[in-house]
Amino acid sequence: MTELASGEIVTLLVKAQEGSKWILSHNELEIPLNASEAPEDLKVDDSIKVFLFVDRRGNLSATTQLPIIQKGTYGWARVIKVSDKEGAFVDIGTSKEVQVKAEDLPKIKELWPANGDHLYMTLRTDKDGELFGRLATEDRVEELYIDAPTTLFNQNVQARPYRLLPIGTFLLSVPENYRIFVHESERKEEPRLGEDLTVRIIDVKEDGSLNGSLLPRRHERLGDDAESIFRYIKDVGGKMPFTDKSSPEEIQEMFTMSKAAFKRALGKLMKDGKIVQNDGWTELKM
Repeated sequence: MTELASGEIVTLLVKAQEGSKWILSHNELEIPLNASEAPEDLKVDDSIKVFLFVDRRGNLSATTQLPIIQKGTYGWARVIKVSDKEGAFVDIGTSKEVQVKAEDLPKIKELWPANGDHLYMTLRTDKDGELFGRLATEDRVEELYIDAPTTLFNQNVQARPYRLLPIGTFLLSVPENYRIFVHESERKEEPRLGEDLTVRIIDVKEDGSLNGSLLPRRHERLGDDAESIFRYIKDVGGKMPFTDKSSPEEIQEMFTMSKAAFKRALGKLMKDGKIVQNDGWTELKM
């Protein structure tokens, strides 16, 4: 005799209707289904496909809302709630929200997913049959990712981080499932787990995986850097004690950019007639 378990999609026989619930049966087992979820033409002795879960009282229940992720399969689930103590709760497409436990999330809480982010995960059940989400491991992702075409070089793709490391960020593209690595030098800050990002592809590797960047292209970056410096000069009264002769350390500390990028941005502002440099100061051109 096959036993039913939480987290399974099964087809059951309709045995009876009791008030606001239909009673579904499997051998000797009876499982309730809210009548509000059933088709209007459902009747006794019909068969119906349902997803099984454990309710708040610990009893096996059924829903006709089938999940987008099942035990043994992986996919993206949208984060609908985050709790410092409990972790993240995700929508799997059913009336039952699923917890991804706090211990499975990054140690740095600023990198936890926010509402609306997505986690790449599968479903598991504990010893009591309660559903929970388990994030995909690197070994599992290596089995599931799709080889990327060489035509993606220098293209932008949409992707979400599934693994965060100090050395860099691992992402999967959406919806293709290309595997992407972004080195720490190719990002201004570390993204959240599951955050929606636009990634520029800088290398297509022989194994079909990708290297990417979260930084803008140089001409885009030049405009951003120049605008940032120009706003700073305006905010501090029209002049600043930084020039193209300032040390790399001073520039990095104040503007979080390299000296080369700083000099290019100053050059653009001078070419555009917005600033001048005099006696160790950079000033707005009057």
